[in-house]
Amino acid sequence: MRLRTPRPLVVDTLIAVAMTVVAALLGQESRSQGWPELDVRAYLLVALAHLPVALRSRHPLAVFAVVEVAAVVFVTLGHWPVVCTFGAMLALYTVASVRPVRTALACAGCMAAVWVYAGLVSHSPSMASVCGQALLYCSVLVWFGHLARRTAELTRRLRAEQAERARRAVAEERGRIARELHDVVAHHMSVISVQAGLARFVFDSDPATARGALGTIADTSGEALEELRRMLQVLREEDPEAPERAPMPTLERLGELVDRVRAGGLPVDLAVEGTARPLPPGVELCAYRVVQEALTNALKHAGPAHARVELRYGAHELTVRVTDDGEGADPARVPTGSGHGLIGMRERAKLYGGTISAGPRFEGGYEVRLTLPTSAAERSRGGMPEGER
Repeated sequence: MRLRTPRPLVVDTLIAVAMTVVAALLGQESRSQGWPELDVRAYLLVALAHLPVALRSRHPLAVFAVVEVAAVVFVTLGHWPVVCTFGAMLALYTVASVRPVRTALACAGCMAAVWVYAGLVSHSPSMASVCGQALLYCSVLVWFGHLARRTAELTRRLRAEQAERARRAVAEERGRIARELHDVVAHHMSVISVQAGLARFVFDSDPATARGALGTIADTSGEALEELRRMLQVLREEDPEAPERAPMPTLERLGELVDRVRAGGLPVDLAVEGTARPLPPGVELCAYRVVQEALTNALKHAGPAHARVELRYGAHELTVRVTDDGEGADPARVPTGSGHGLIGMRERAKLYGGTISAGPRFEGGYEVRLTLPTSAAERSRGGMPEGER
C-alpha cells in the first residue's frame, strides 16, 4: 500500500499549532524568569504570533508582517520577548526560501529591529548581546532559506530535464517504429525489384513465368501497403487508440515470408524443432521481424546463396537461427553496424528480454541467432543483445 504525501497546508497547520502550544507553555515560565505573568490578552497575542504560520506557504510576506506586529505589541505590553520569537523566525525562513534575497534581507532587517526594540523596551543590561543575537539568528535563517530556495530551483530544473528526456524517449520510440517501417518496406521492395526484373527478362519468351512474377509483385505490394497503413496508424497522434486494419504478422505466416523470398530468387529452407505452440504476440512479432530482416539482408547482400531458417521451441524459450552460405560476410559489402536493420533487431531483442548475435560464420556465410524467453518470468529478467552486422 502506497502512503500518501501529506499536503503542505496540513503540515504547516500542525507546525503552527505545535509552536503555539510550546509558546504558551513557555509563557507560563515568565514569572520565574522575572517577567509579568501572561493574561488573556497576552495569550491571544501569542496565538496571533504563531497560528498564521499555517498559511506561510501561500502568503509568506503577509504572515511575516502579522506575526511581527503581534510580537511588537506583545513586547510593548512588557511581556517576555522570547515567547513570541518562534513564529517570526519560521516566517523569516519561509520568506527567504521563496522570495528573492533582497526581500529576505529586508524582512531580516525588520526582525532584527524588533529584537533590538525588545531589548530597549525591556531595559536589557547587555544590548551588545541582543544586537549580536539578532544579527546571528537573522543571518542564519536567511542563509538556510536561500539554500532551500536554490535546492527547490535545482529540483525544478531536474524535473524539467527528466521531462525532456521523456520527450526524447518518445522521439526515439518513434524512430524505432520508423526503423520497423524501413525493415518491412525494404523487404517487400527487394522482392518487388527482383520479380520486376524477372518479368521484364522473360516477358516475351516465357509469358507464364512473367505472369507469375507480376502476381508476386501484386501480392507483395499489397502487403507492403498494408504494413505502411498499419505503421502510419501507429504514428498518428490524433487518434492513437484507433484499431489496426489488420493483425500483425505471426510465426504462422512465416511460410508465406519464406515463399516470397524464394520467389525473389533466394532458396530458403524452413525447419521447426520441438512442438510448435502459440506464443505471446510480442514474442512472435519479434521473431518474425528478425527472420524477415535476416532474409532481406541475405537477399540483398549474400549473392548466389542458400539460406536456412530454423525455429526451436524450448520449454521456456524460442530460438531462431537464420543462416546463409553466401558473400554476406564481406565487410566491404556489409559495413559493420551501418544499417538500420541490425539496430531494429537488437532493439526488439532487448525489448522482449532476449539475446541476439549476428556475424560471419567460421565455415562461410552469415548467421543471425535470436533467443527469446517465452514466459513472463523469463522475459522480466531481460537480456542484452550482442553482435553486429
